[in-house]
Amino acid sequence: MIDKLISIAQGAINHLFDKTFSLLSKIISEHGTSSFELPDTAYGIPLIYALEGIKITTVEEIKDFMNKIQQLDSQTLSYLYLAEIYLTLQYIRGEEPEKHDKGQYYGFLGDTVQRTLGVQLVDGRIPAVAVLIGKANYDNISKIVKELQEKKILTFLIGSIAEDFVTNSDKTGFEVYVVPVGTKIEQTVYVIDWAVRSSLIFGGQIPGQKDAILEYVRNRVNAFACVFGKINESAVATALSAIYFGIPVISDQDLPELKISEIADYPLLTSEKNYEKTVKKALETRGLKIVVEKPPIPVSYGPAFEGERIRKEDTFIEFGGQRTPSFEWVRMKNISEIEDGKTEIIGTEWKSRYEKGGQMPLGIVVNVAGKKMHKDFEPVIERQIHSFINEAEGLWHIGQRDINWIRISKMAKEAGISLEHLGVILASMVKARFKSIVDKVEVYLYVDEKDVLTLMDEARKEYKERDQRLAKLTDEDIDTFYSCLLCQSFAPKHVCVITPERPGLCGAFTWLDARAAYEIEPTGGNQPVEKGELIDPIYGRYSGVDSYVKKHSGGEIETINLYSIMENPMTSCGCFECIIAVTPEANGVMIVNRGYNGMTPIGMKFSTIAGMIGGGVQVPGFMGVGVNYITSRKFLKGDGGIKRIVWMPKELKERIRESFQKRAQEEEVPDLFEKIADETVCEDVECLVDFLARVNHPALQLDSIIK
Repeated sequence: MIDKLISIAQGAINHLFDKTFSLLSKIISEHGTSSFELPDTAYGIPLIYALEGIKITTVEEIKDFMNKIQQLDSQTLSYLYLAEIYLTLQYIRGEEPEKHDKGQYYGFLGDTVQRTLGVQLVDGRIPAVAVLIGKANYDNISKIVKELQEKKILTFLIGSIAEDFVTNSDKTGFEVYVVPVGTKIEQTVYVIDWAVRSSLIFGGQIPGQKDAILEYVRNRVNAFACVFGKINESAVATALSAIYFGIPVISDQDLPELKISEIADYPLLTSEKNYEKTVKKALETRGLKIVVEKPPIPVSYGPAFEGERIRKEDTFIEFGGQRTPSFEWVRMKNISEIEDGKTEIIGTEWKSRYEKGGQMPLGIVVNVAGKKMHKDFEPVIERQIHSFINEAEGLWHIGQRDINWIRISKMAKEAGISLEHLGVILASMVKARFKSIVDKVEVYLYVDEKDVLTLMDEARKEYKERDQRLAKLTDEDIDTFYSCLLCQSFAPKHVCVITPERPGLCGAFTWLDARAAYEIEPTGGNQPVEKGELIDPIYGRYSGVDSYVKKHSGGEIETINLYSIMENPMTSCGCFECIIAVTPEANGVMIVNRGYNGMTPIGMKFSTIAGMIGGGVQVPGFMGVGVNYITSRKFLKGDGGIKRIVWMPKELKERIRESFQKRAQEEEVPDLFEKIADETVCEDVECLVDFLARVNHPALQLDSIIK
């Protein structure tokens, strides 16, 4: 059967070669053989770079590579490379991404999105990736997409399906897990090269090592494809491309089942004509078991709805947001004080007020109790209120504590969402997600302004006490750090060590978060790390940390310093929020955040630097970190601390302004913030050095950072 499929696909390959060569000739006549850059990637034309080790950045290099395509033994790779080149040429001509007057096609999928989604991919919030290709009835496909959303699966749409969603749905984008890539079947290569890039970004694979990269994608990327509509040469070539990477294809046409033991132990081509069973068949084929936690509410529920936006005109009722008094507060109680599962609304005539819509005050008080519950876990649970409410379709939540803002959409109200359901969601999900530390939970919703204001004052006192208690917590105060090994599903050598003063590099885990996660799931990705003997207090080296890292990196990393970028720095996976990079000419370091696409003073963009340091390797002079580490007292303690910072993007500076200025006061450099350059000052090192000399930056008076 495979030989027959390859024979059919040859027609698509021949046609695509002619089409690509014709477009290449036009571009050479129009633009010459100039250089180009795909948006937001450090990998040239990514699939070719990953599998062949050839980084293509000029039209002349494309022309040279076209000659090599004809000599390839693999028809599948020939098709994929041609598709990638054809689409790249369209980018050069300004024809990609495709335009649509009713919405957005995403086209090429950049590195930043992949790194942003990295944490969700490794911690199970996105357990799989689906690709829906072709043409089918919109109502049938929308039901399939909704089911995939509820199961937390990230879905890419290609072909007529993508056009239908852009035209008919206003709920698309990475934030809702539904991404219309484009209408051309060749654009399937965008998803494939996105999957392959994970081996470079997270896995530390070396470009050109084709077999290792193939093994990585086949074993570590949970993906499947559903192909709808009539089978033609291009559909067959696309299906073979997916199969090559171990991605099973489910078709709505009558096709015999195909297994290739050299690639996978599951069917790589199978059929399911009943659209109500498509998702079930895909999950069974790929061997995925996804358990969905859903509270008893009348709307869909899952992380895919967390990115949903509810506009003012679509809002039925809202709470907080400086429109009404509002707060949320998790309190630890004795077990005897709590009636488990209780949800109560306290206020006068609240039903008629809710039914009227508009605005209401709201005080959310969640009481929890458990044998393993600690006072320090209150803020950990409290922060999850944001996700618990947002994951309900038609509910929207931003902020926290006493600056929260909640909206319920007209659609959710029509579906049957009541005020009680806010309490039901919180009672159900706190118990479900924190079942190992919470034995009982009850929720009270206060809706009279007087009650809300009185309780808000009590909550604010508790917020302040918490902050003071946690601010005093130092690495020296405790005997146990925590690891995060979640990213090892993608970056096998990486070990993240989390301390009170060094949060996880992804920004998602503090020491308290990791401690709570261990209590919740003792065999999970967060494990205790005994500090052991303090070997170096300045660089932050501990014997227990060294032993743990060596063991759990498979012997790849023998020692790390927690507070240094220059001497045995901690490794990075790929989903870091920021990168610190040594800038020798300025005797300091620059910091660039994910999402900043401009040039930096060291002559590289974020994506280029990130490509050098991911995958669990130690790279002295470069290190991925979380934003909050920048204002830690332990920030680069071994290298001179915050006085070494000479450049940051303006957006990052403004984001940390308040906490940074507090740290600068503690370090007796109160004017340091204004002496740190950003892109409005310079993007090259010569200009940076001139600026630092002009403002008398303290880094220039420190010992050389290169030792």
